[in-house]
Amino acid sequence: MELANWVPDGVDTGLPSAARLYDYLLGGGHNFAGDRALGEKFIKAQPNARAIARLNRAFLRRSVLFMIDRGIRQFLDLGSGIPTVGNVHEVARRAAPESRVVYVDFEDIAVAHSRMLLEDDPLATIVQEDMTEPGVVVEAALRTGLVDFAEPLGVLAVGVFHFVPPERDPEGVVAAYRDAVVPGSHLALSQFTADLQPVEMAGVVEVMKGSMNPMFPRTLAEITGLFAGFDVVEPGVVPLPLWRPEGVSDDDPAKAGILGGVGRKR
Repeated sequence: MELANWVPDGVDTGLPSAARLYDYLLGGGHNFAGDRALGEKFIKAQPNARAIARLNRAFLRRSVLFMIDRGIRQFLDLGSGIPTVGNVHEVARRAAPESRVVYVDFEDIAVAHSRMLLEDDPLATIVQEDMTEPGVVVEAALRTGLVDFAEPLGVLAVGVFHFVPPERDPEGVVAAYRDAVVPGSHLALSQFTADLQPVEMAGVVEVMKGSMNPMFPRTLAEITGLFAGFDVVEPGVVPLPLWRPEGVSDDDPAKAGILGGVGRKR
């Protein structure tokens, strides 16, 4: 299907979005000229941008498999973005075919493409909601019938919380999801930080002011604080190449740009 055939009516394709920027950095084709122009500015500010996007996607995969190994069979993927290779349901089902996934995003094109991809999938769906409204998201997820909040759940917030401004209370948002799930549930979270490459990060923040999704990097202490009420598993909150790597990596942790970790609810 041609891209233009599934772009929802009324979408301003000239205004770049984080979801389509991420798609562009990963080498996807569901982006527009404005997204690509922003992507090139992003790369100029942060030359390691494409590698960082790849590292974030790889962390998503490893964190899902980690949760599968701990018995998790249902997932809530917050800010899931435009589907690309290695979606949560694909990763999870290779290890556990019965895995169920509810994706959450509010960006029209991300939702439209996700619905098209998941149209005939009885174990995965997407709800169009703002992840910073946990009560609304939980209710919408429950209505799908695919997740049971009385059983351990894997909550994924991978590469999205740097778009949550301080005034939206990121700690409170995560705490609401924590309170909605039972002990034994897991949280995987990654986000940009200025602790690594502060000059480049300042440039990225400036670039993203020209999109629908300004960026708010956080320190290691602030990101670790988002895991309040969770026991963070080894190796803790670290640059993504250092989080349970599957072999030798050539990626320099000092240039990873993003910190991430996984926690288990007590």
